[in-house]
Amino acid sequence: MDSDERYERGRETLRRMDGEQVGRIVASLADIAPDFARYLIEFPFGDLYARPGLDMKARQLATVAALTALGTAAPQLRVHLHGALNLGWTREELVEAIMQMAAYAGFPAALNGLVVAKQVFAERESRPVAAE
Repeated sequence: MDSDERYERGRETLRRMDGEQVGRIVASLADIAPDFARYLIEFPFGDLYARPGLDMKARQLATVAALTALGTAAPQLRVHLHGALNLGWTREELVEAIMQMAAYAGFPAALNGLVVAKQVFAERESRPVAAE
């Protein structure tokens, strides 16, 4: 598979999770590392998310757990919490997954994750409701 196919598949995956993020990711790196932006879209979203065995929703929960466990990835956790909510995870389920990380990554990592989740939930509450 060529790089362009992987990139387009990655962009489509990101659009399904959170369409606003695609442009922001590419734009934020365009002036310093445009190739890195491309790799970021091709590999995790074009390759890994496309693998069989787990659906996108399950992969997103695994990503939230991993980013929480890192304890140092608040901006990425924010993006993936929005994506998880967009894919159907509830706030309660995400909070439980983050809390679970206290046993494996420590209370500080879980606490940091809960702080980010609280911010994401507040952002979503303050968004204007789209007209139907």
